[in-house]
Amino acid sequence: MAIRRDRVRLNVGGKIFETSSTTLANAGRNSMLGAMLDEHWNLTDHEEYFIDRNPACFSVLLDLLRTGELHIPANMPEKLLYREALYYGLLDHVRAAKWGPFDGNRLRLASSVSGQAPGDGTAIRAGPDGGCCVAHGSMVRVYNWMLEEHPPINLDYQRVNDVGYIDSDNIVISACERLGCGYGGMGLFSSSTGDLRHKFQVSHDDQFKSFTAGSLSFSSDYRIFASCRGRSNEYGIGVWDQVTGKQVDFFYESPGWSLGDADKLQWLDGSNCLMVATLFPRKDNCYISLIDFREKSMVWSWSDVGAPRTVDEKRVLDATVMEENNSVCMVNQYDDLGFMDLRINGGSVRWSSRSRLMKGNMPDELCYPKLAAYGGQLFLSMNDSISVFCGPDWVLTSRLQRSYGGSICDFSIGGGRLFVLHSEENVYDVWETRPSPII
Repeated sequence: MAIRRDRVRLNVGGKIFETSSTTLANAGRNSMLGAMLDEHWNLTDHEEYFIDRNPACFSVLLDLLRTGELHIPANMPEKLLYREALYYGLLDHVRAAKWGPFDGNRLRLASSVSGQAPGDGTAIRAGPDGGCCVAHGSMVRVYNWMLEEHPPINLDYQRVNDVGYIDSDNIVISACERLGCGYGGMGLFSSSTGDLRHKFQVSHDDQFKSFTAGSLSFSSDYRIFASCRGRSNEYGIGVWDQVTGKQVDFFYESPGWSLGDADKLQWLDGSNCLMVATLFPRKDNCYISLIDFREKSMVWSWSDVGAPRTVDEKRVLDATVMEENNSVCMVNQYDDLGFMDLRINGGSVRWSSRSRLMKGNMPDELCYPKLAAYGGQLFLSMNDSISVFCGPDWVLTSRLQRSYGGSICDFSIGGGRLFVLHSEENVYDVWETRPSPII
């Protein structure tokens, strides 16, 4: 029978530590330390636990469990501490303590990573664990949360169209018609080794078809969405199950709507819909729609086809949905922001020039602006800076910018970090929210 005791005695590498079962419970059930307690979080009848690990690192990690704060001594290599945290199952605790909850107005530049390959980067994607991947040409370079590079993923001269994380261990890449051998323009790869684990296929009339996959998006119920362009009228949005890799649906484009050439997909958990946007310069006209896959119908749509134009009017370059505000935001070549109400199908756009107030410098190589909504904030990349908008009226509240790197070609938010990819030599920046100060 287990003895109910709160005091715990640990011998780590020959050094004695005394703590409480309450402190060990802070490690979580899935950690090594949490496994020392029974299902009721009570200590069993061991007099002393011996752990053959580094005692200096354990002292830091134990203090983290006690206080929730991480203080790394100057003489301790961070990689050594991270290795020990991995052994104890405390990496998530370390990551959470290194940077605070994400807030665009409190972000600070934490690191800059130089590109390791020639050519312009095309996309950067944040991973759920604080790492990222960078796509350029036929190559995808993957970095863990410590910004150490894993073996790159090489598609053998097939251009990468989009990339995204299913989880911290798996990356989906979309490319042209043949990915490796056989039919298919999408593959699932290991983020740590770069090995191809699965190829996604499109079937039509019980036959597998060759296709090019474009933009990607992922839902919380384990589905993968990709814009597809095929040879035999398989144009539209393909849907696959993340677990089995099997195709579960296909939404064919209707006349006048270029779903297979979509530049951006965005899954909306609240409405269970997928935003599909085809933008300039792929098309002269902009098409934005919301697709409900339960009904297999287009429930909202907007296009600037037939809209009156002037000589100086600029085209729509990017768009994002903000579900909590029932609105779609877009940006044109003037860096004007436009807003549409999702409750009005095909309504008009309310344009505003508020973003011009904080455009940043004009680099030699210009990149198209990009939009993202995250945590109730709106982010817009413009030339070499990112502007942050907040509140119901989307007021400019801050700007993120550094002195070198050139224009911003892409950015991504995830894992508590903002990753910004610059056009010069594929340099990317990592922005973090600093932990709150001790009161």
